[in-house]
Amino acid sequence: MESLLSKLTKLLEEEYGKLRGVSKQIKFLRDELSAMSAALQMLADAEQLNPLMRDWRDKLRKLAYDIEDCIDSFMAGGPTYWDFGAKRAVEISERHKRYNFADLPSSSSTAPGVDPRLPALYEEIDRLVGIGGPKKHIIQLLAMETNRHIVISIVGCGGLGKTTLANQVYHTTKSQFDCAAFVSVSRTPDIRKILRDIAKEVGDIDITLDDDERQLVNKLRKYLQEKRYFVVIDDVWDAEAWTFIKLALPNNDHSRMVTTTRSVTVAKCSSSKDRYVYEMEPLSFTDSKRLFFRRAFGSENSCYPHLKDVPDIILRKCGGLPLAVITISSMLTNKHEKTEWDRVESAIGSALAEKPEAEKMVSILSLSYFDMPHHLRTCLLYLSVFPEDYRIEKQCLINRWISEGFVQEEQGQNAYDRGEHYFYNLINRSLIQPVDIEYDDQAEACRVHDIILDYIKCKAAEESFVTSLDAADHVHTSSEYKGYPFSLDSWHPGAPYSLQKLCMQGYHIYKVPNWMGSHRNLRVLELLVMFVRPEDVEILGEISSLLFLTLCTAGGSNGRIVVHGNNRFRSLKYFFLSFFACGTAIEFEATSMPKLEHLKLVFPAHNVECLNGAPNMGIQHLSGLSKVDIKIGNDLYDGTLGYVNAAVGALPNSPTIRVKRSNAGCVHFKSECLADRSIVDSF
Repeated sequence: MESLLSKLTKLLEEEYGKLRGVSKQIKFLRDELSAMSAALQMLADAEQLNPLMRDWRDKLRKLAYDIEDCIDSFMAGGPTYWDFGAKRAVEISERHKRYNFADLPSSSSTAPGVDPRLPALYEEIDRLVGIGGPKKHIIQLLAMETNRHIVISIVGCGGLGKTTLANQVYHTTKSQFDCAAFVSVSRTPDIRKILRDIAKEVGDIDITLDDDERQLVNKLRKYLQEKRYFVVIDDVWDAEAWTFIKLALPNNDHSRMVTTTRSVTVAKCSSSKDRYVYEMEPLSFTDSKRLFFRRAFGSENSCYPHLKDVPDIILRKCGGLPLAVITISSMLTNKHEKTEWDRVESAIGSALAEKPEAEKMVSILSLSYFDMPHHLRTCLLYLSVFPEDYRIEKQCLINRWISEGFVQEEQGQNAYDRGEHYFYNLINRSLIQPVDIEYDDQAEACRVHDIILDYIKCKAAEESFVTSLDAADHVHTSSEYKGYPFSLDSWHPGAPYSLQKLCMQGYHIYKVPNWMGSHRNLRVLELLVMFVRPEDVEILGEISSLLFLTLCTAGGSNGRIVVHGNNRFRSLKYFFLSFFACGTAIEFEATSMPKLEHLKLVFPAHNVECLNGAPNMGIQHLSGLSKVDIKIGNDLYDGTLGYVNAAVGALPNSPTIRVKRSNAGCVHFKSECLADRSIVDSF
């Protein structure tokens, strides 16, 4: 919604705001959007909505999308398109007036929910699997010969078993201390309640309901001053809560504390030293299998013969997440039919959304989701467009966030730097896993755990955030057709203002359909085209609002891909082009892609013949460039680096350059290579 308000402000500041009657309409739209933004944020913070409120929210969100369509269409079409936009604005306004947000109930229930972490505190030890090693390690840290006060922090994503581990350590160790306490912290902590709970568990402290935080801190410090205590603070969400809690716990010699958290930042600030931060690891496949069999069949060595292969497939999707293993095995207890197991295996995400047995896991993952600010939730939901086990490149992801309007520039910080901050914030919250960590501890990419991805996809569907092409009734895209040519000619997604993002992951097409050039609001496009024809480039160049284009191809139909000038690709900011076969060169003509900021090219070519000529790409014509990334074969590396350095020398923005060597051998096109998902991983 913030991006829409920015667009309206931009309209008022530019020549559009000077047109007769237009300024008034724009101000009207801005007021409407501001009101809707506040209402949507209120609804977004509600973890449960009754059907009436959910229906109202969905209608309200649709209104916001409609208004955005009108704005983008107007900006793309100019003043002559305003009549259509004005009519839609009036229609949207009338629809908005029919809903009265103030009269809606705030939630579906006022009863407090049960803490989803509670079962972990009472889990029988003989039902636990894979906890022996981590438990031994934590106890060894606690038993280190030191007089100092030690704080150990256990960190990991929700459902990894942090509370269970801390609880087992607590019950094994507490008898060695004068007093002990185990307390849990909620996402919105009540500091007074937490301090009272600690006081009740450590001993006979005279506390009253009237005691404020300062009085409770003083009483606890006085009682604990001469004692060796052991306190576990479970599920700390932010550093501020930890700061208040630790005030009540003096740094007594020989005393010990354990915290659990999902945040790496909180873990580092709460632990005594970095070596006292214990990062939880997923269960090994063997331990996952033991746990699954014990829960599903009652024995680690039992499995119905006709089901012997299915558990392995399910466990790979669980990825060692204990809560996922327990949840899914509980769903399948006493289920003997292979069809039931196959159904759960093929649709784990939807099964988790529908099954009451999964409520605990959904609740735990929801804690992480609703703890995030709204802009981070949006960035996380965007990850639902990627398939399982996909390596998501950091630069590509951040640029896509920017092109979607999820990341805005702020004073003193550009959009990319802010997007990078969001990226590491998600890593810090243990919601995405860093991949390819460089010497400077910077991650080049990330992956999403399959179970977390399933949760994100369910949430994205619930929020109407993304629509899968598979959901279109008139398009047949079953999994058996993945990797085979797919036609978009007969699929036309409605009016020219309706389509904003199209990602054809897992499918390739023979040609770019003609209708695509007429879409005024298409901002993000990801295509895998068998061979790029000159007319395909022309069609793509006519998409006036296109900001982000990812194109994977075997090459150009005539050995070259030429991007002509004359105002083509006039809005494009990010262009990623990846070849998975040799024999094609790329050429940018003068005045082409005038607003392009980031160019990324991937060539498997290792010699001039494979590149169909010298690496003279016309990069010097891309006047808006600020970043160039090229990956090319060893033999062409030096020549390409020299050319790019010379080409960008006269460009006004002094682009940063990164040319990397490709270890892939020369590839000549074969149709079966299109079925290989690895070709898309080069983006």
